[in-house]
Amino acid sequence: MTRQWRLRAPASLGAKLVLILTAVGFVGAIALTLLLASVITPSFNRLEREQVTGHVERTRAIVHDLSAKVENAVRDYGDWTASYDYMQRPSRAFEEESFSALAMANLDVNGMAYIRNDGSIVIARWLDLERQADVPAMRAQLVAAIGRLDFARTLRGASSRGFYLRLGDRLVAVGVAQVRRSDGSGTPRGYVLMARIITSGQVSTLLQLPAALDLAQTKADVAVVPGASRTRISVPIPGPDRRIVANVAYSVPRDLSLLGRRMLILAVLGSSLLLAVVLWVLRRMIARLVLQPLHRVERHMGLVRTSGALALLTDRPREDEIGSLVTSFNSMLKQLKDLREQLEMQSFTLGRSESAVAVMHNVRNALNPISTVLSQGRALTLDRATLDKAMGELARDDIPAARRQKLAAFVAAAMQALEQEREERKEQLAIGREALHHVLEIIGKQQEAAHERPPLEACDITDIVAQNATIARYSGETAIAFTFPAISSWVMGNRVILSQVIGNLFANAAEAIAATGRNNGSIAVTLHHEGDRTEIHIRDDGEGFDPADAPTLFQRGFSTRAHKSGGLGLHWCANSMLSMAGGLDLRSDGKGCGACAVLTLGAAPAMLLADGLAA
Repeated sequence: MTRQWRLRAPASLGAKLVLILTAVGFVGAIALTLLLASVITPSFNRLEREQVTGHVERTRAIVHDLSAKVENAVRDYGDWTASYDYMQRPSRAFEEESFSALAMANLDVNGMAYIRNDGSIVIARWLDLERQADVPAMRAQLVAAIGRLDFARTLRGASSRGFYLRLGDRLVAVGVAQVRRSDGSGTPRGYVLMARIITSGQVSTLLQLPAALDLAQTKADVAVVPGASRTRISVPIPGPDRRIVANVAYSVPRDLSLLGRRMLILAVLGSSLLLAVVLWVLRRMIARLVLQPLHRVERHMGLVRTSGALALLTDRPREDEIGSLVTSFNSMLKQLKDLREQLEMQSFTLGRSESAVAVMHNVRNALNPISTVLSQGRALTLDRATLDKAMGELARDDIPAARRQKLAAFVAAAMQALEQEREERKEQLAIGREALHHVLEIIGKQQEAAHERPPLEACDITDIVAQNATIARYSGETAIAFTFPAISSWVMGNRVILSQVIGNLFANAAEAIAATGRNNGSIAVTLHHEGDRTEIHIRDDGEGFDPADAPTLFQRGFSTRAHKSGGLGLHWCANSMLSMAGGLDLRSDGKGCGACAVLTLGAAPAMLLADGLAA
């Protein structure tokens, strides 16, 4: 299994981290689900049982209160001297006053009766305004029920008691009290009974739940039957002998258990969503804080590898491991950049020296024939004075013929020698002219090579300015304050030549500042982008120059300062800028107003520039 896992594990660091976080989140979600299930479900089940118990107790209290109300009403009639006297001498006046429909309605009872100690009924009445037709039957059932009651056993030594009876299909709450004087004295002369019909609607109103009186169900115990969504409850109603005469049946919704399940589901979903959000945030933060910086380093390394431009990786300063990595990477790039520039400078110097040696060697070889011609030309084969002397003797008339003949032969030979020497000299001059032409050709070829455009590459002009500013700041006795942009700007040029041009311009600006006699000055460098061209403005607060001298500043040997001679720096800088497809311009508002050197170069390609900025 371990081997298979290793084979299937992703190679990407980001994918590995995502896989690990996903596994941790999945295990955490399962553990959290089990924890919530072990806490929420039992708690809500306990609350539901307590709720059911509360419903049962409330039902019992309602059943007791209904019978207690009738008992309280009947106790007032039992402990009443008028009732005590009525039991001894029944009178119609008492019956019309105490057994009237209004009196029974005020007492909220449906049936009333006075019963002697021997069980005989003195009076019994029934009142039902809603079901008038059932009044005789209900009175008869009440009388029959009174006949079956053992009042002494029912009261069990108390003066009054409340209980329930079933009269046909009706359930009534009954109250029985002994008839005594108002102060409770005197031997009881009988009993007074009151009955009140109890309906399902009354019980439902008191319970605030749909309830029904089940007269057929006479279970003695409370029945609780939980269902899928509701719990059925049945509470017994006791009779006079504690036997069950009916049950109150109703059902209550299982809100708490359903709420518990919903809360469990919501808690699981919420915790899972929270874990998913946390994992997503962690993934984004890992990608942003770890993977993206690593990708930037990788892309920058690819840019350095493909373009060869050792530009630094620009990123916000960080104090963590990624920041340390970027710092180390930039330090390595700086070292490589310095080494490459040193190597390029050495190669440039060595190449220039080798080129000069080769040119001088070729020139020397080409000058050898001229040297030979000149050395040979100094040796004359004929003495001019001797020839003139011979010509003078020939002009005289007194010269003997033999002498004249010898002189004529000598002059003829001399003339022939002069002609031959002239021909030889012409040949030598032709050779010398050809050698001199060869020398001029060598020099011309070297000048053409010197004016050829050097290879161009993407250069960070800000970095070049910063390096030369550091050198110029400490190169003289004048304190110079430099200001230049901090954002990289890429142009197309030769790094070595461009660095020499900017260094030369900085040196000229420093000299111009020193020429004012001040001990300090400032040089400001600004960049301006116009289309595919970039202008570098180098402005100083030095002595400046007369704008009329601007056309002659770049001439060989011209200098704005009288104590200097040569003036090759600006001439070379202008030619170097031209060789890089750029330009150099000098501007000033006059003496004492400072000067501004404007270098113009082509901007780096947009893709390279975008990659450099993104890195």
